[in-house]
This record gives sequence, C-alpha cells and structure tokens, in this order.
Amino acid sequence: MSGIRVDATRLIDLARFADASPRSIAAEVARLVNSGELAPGERLPTVRELASALGVSPATVSQAWQALARAGLIESRGRAGSFVRSAASARLAPRMRGMAAPEDPVRLDLSRGTPDPLLLPALGPALSRVSARAETGSYQAEPVIPALARVLRDSWPNDAEAIMVVDGALDAVSRTLEQVVRFGDRVVVESPGFPPFLDLLEVLGGVAVPVPLDEHGMRPDALAAALRKRPVAVLLQPRAQNPTGASMTAERAEALARVIRTAERVDDLIVIEDDHSGLISIEGDVTLGTWLPDRVVHVRSFSKSHGPDLRIAALGGPRELVEHIAGRRMLGPGWTSRMLQTILLDLLTDGRSIDAVAEARRAYYTRQRALGDALRARGVAVAHADGINLWMPVVSERSTLVLLAASGIRVAGGTPFLAAANGSPTAGLARRPPHERDFVRVTVGAVREDAASVADALAVAAQHVAAGGY
Repeated sequence: MSGIRVDATRLIDLARFADASPRSIAAEVARLVNSGELAPGERLPTVRELASALGVSPATVSQAWQALARAGLIESRGRAGSFVRSAASARLAPRMRGMAAPEDPVRLDLSRGTPDPLLLPALGPALSRVSARAETGSYQAEPVIPALARVLRDSWPNDAEAIMVVDGALDAVSRTLEQVVRFGDRVVVESPGFPPFLDLLEVLGGVAVPVPLDEHGMRPDALAAALRKRPVAVLLQPRAQNPTGASMTAERAEALARVIRTAERVDDLIVIEDDHSGLISIEGDVTLGTWLPDRVVHVRSFSKSHGPDLRIAALGGPRELVEHIAGRRMLGPGWTSRMLQTILLDLLTDGRSIDAVAEARRAYYTRQRALGDALRARGVAVAHADGINLWMPVVSERSTLVLLAASGIRVAGGTPFLAAANGSPTAGLARRPPHERDFVRVTVGAVREDAASVADALAVAAQHVAAGGY
C-alpha cells in the first residue's frame, strides 16, 4: 500500500467525524490508523483538500495533522505530503519500538523515562581529574578498578560474594539471563514491567511468566503461583519500578524470599534485581539477597542519578555466576572503560556530586507528590509512586496519546509494558484483555513546574471517551 494516495472523499467516507474540530479529526484518523484501515505509507489528503471537503479552515486540519504527528501516527515529508508512519527500523526490538518517541518536538515530553538533565551532577570537575592517558596494564587485568570496587562494596545492600562493573543495567540483566536461560525456560517477570526485559526473553527463547504488582511491587501470592511453573529465574525491580513507581519494603522482600525458599523444584532459581533508580529513590536499600545471598544477582545502575550516557552499572552476586559473566564478557567488550570507572568513582565520592544527587532525589519526590496529588484531586486514581515515572489509568490508551499530543504533551503508551498472560512466547506486544483498564506511563521527573496545568491536561485526556470506541 506504500505511496497510495487517500483522497479527501475516501477519508471522509471511512471516518466517522463527531464534528469538524481538530480534536475530532485527529481522533478519527488515529482510529483508522490503529485499526489498519489506513495502512503504513499511505499518503493523506493535503491540508487544503481535506479542509475544503469538510468546510473548515486549513488551520483546523493543520492542527489535527500536527497532533497526529506528535503522537507518532503520521509523518510529514515536506512537499511530498503527509503519510501514515511506517513501521520503525529493525534497530529496535518490538517493545522498544513501542516505547520509542517520535522526534517531532512537543511542548512537554513526558514519555522518555529519562532523568531531568538539569538535575544530574556536573561532569566537568570529574573529567578534569581523569588522567590524560587512557592506560591499562593488561587486557586480562581485573575489570573493576580497586578504588571503585571498595566504594561499591561499602554501599552494597548485602554482602555479595563478588561485584563487577558492566555497561549499564540492561547489559547486566542481559548477560545474567544469557547465563541462566535456555530456549523454552520460564522466567517470572513483573506485569506491567520494563519492555526491553520482555524483548530480551524472546531473543533468548525464554517464556515470560507475568506476575501482577501492588503498591509494594511483586505480590507474594502471585509469585508462589508462578513458581509452580518451575521457572529458572525471577526478574524484578526492587525500587521505583518502571513503569509503576512501586518500591518494595524490607517486609515485602523478606516475604518474597520466603516464598522462593519454600517453593518446590526451583532449587536452581536465580533472582535478578534491577535497582535502576537506587540513588534517586526515596526508599532505602532493599534486596532479596539479604535472605537468599547465593541466589540473587543485584544490579545497581547510575544512569538515573549520574547520567544515562555514562553507561555504567554494578552487578553483585554469587561468585561463580559473576565470574562466568565476567569471563563471557572478556570475549566481547572485555571491561567497562577504566576512564569511565574513574569518572564514576569521582562522582560517588566528591561532596558536590553527592549533594547534587541528594537534591535530585528531593526534587523528584516533590514532583511526584505534586503531580500525583493534583491528578487524584481531579479524579484520576494514580497510586503513590517513587522515582521518576507514574502509571496512569485511562479510558483509552490511544485516545489519551492523541489528545495529549494535540495539547503539546507526549506520554508513553502502556501496551509495551505488558507481558503476555498466557505463559507462552509472544511475537510482539501483549494484547490486553477487554475487561482490564488501559494505562499510560508519565515521566513525572520531567515536570519541573506548573503541575496543576499539566494535571489538568492529563486528567482530561485520561477520562476522555472517544467516538468510535477506540
């Protein structure tokens, strides 16, 4: 269908416009794209053609087209016209494609799940103290510089047998899963959870066993039921869970550890914990490794607190497993740049950097509280959350994305965060049962000011019932 032109008459015949407002036009065209009635690559009528056919001003249609572009449904190719956006590049796995935001500018982008760059500690002083030479004594030397290893061990939430440094939290999770998961193995995951984890499992041929969450994370009763399927691993986020913002208490961690310790036929099970927001979380350190030290790999990332482009995370756990991970890594990147390790060491020990991270933690807490309270006051039942994200229930995911785009706000759709509920491998995004609510993820950490007006826009979009029922 690529390049086929949809004239104004056909579009009007396909559509069921409630009225000729920009919102109605955008919502109905979104429904057609979402249902497949408008295929990727099809060329839409020009602004003037559709405006003339509808009897409205070109500005009205232009506003609708801009909202659809911001929502990632259509794209402008200059004089060639506007087209239904084609599928994303294979550079991204299926759920990561679902998370990726268009590059079209918006007034307020709350979709990316990244920290506020204004709250990251300054890198200049740390960079100035790094040696001018990129030296390493041996390709086979210890992969972690000794001074950083000591700082990490002193701050680790339990007495891990071995700690190493890798290139970010996802690298740590990926390399651990590669050691423990074989084709057809089951892995317990959070649902909703972090989409790249589900993509990773599919690449490895693993089967996701989704477990629902409450305000303290993974539910012990649901985990007990999942363990009866004899998984080889449990993958969870102990603090500031992405996307819900739930954080475990020590009591919840102990309860989950007890469920695992008493479960039958899971003696080799490994727990992988992704503590991606640890240093900006308002909750204290927590790990199941306190009770299951020989079965837990704990990952601590410094991306949210010190900068995503540092690409550094620490991984700690049973010595044999950590050494296997380190050994496999020696056949690839070998080690994480010791220059970057030196920069991280400086950031973790410099007083000004420590103060900057503490200030960021306070700022994110304030932003979470302000927007969450404002949404609840407007009738949107969001849970109290930790970290930089918030999981917002909506009447319609697609309608919410389009309506917010029309007002210049972008959030992340909830579908990529869901694991398939049937316990089998999936070839794409999970489909939500019709009785379950839709959600979107809002990166609250990017709301620097005026939480009330942002809450107004979010609440209107969340509670909107679109014509056509999409």
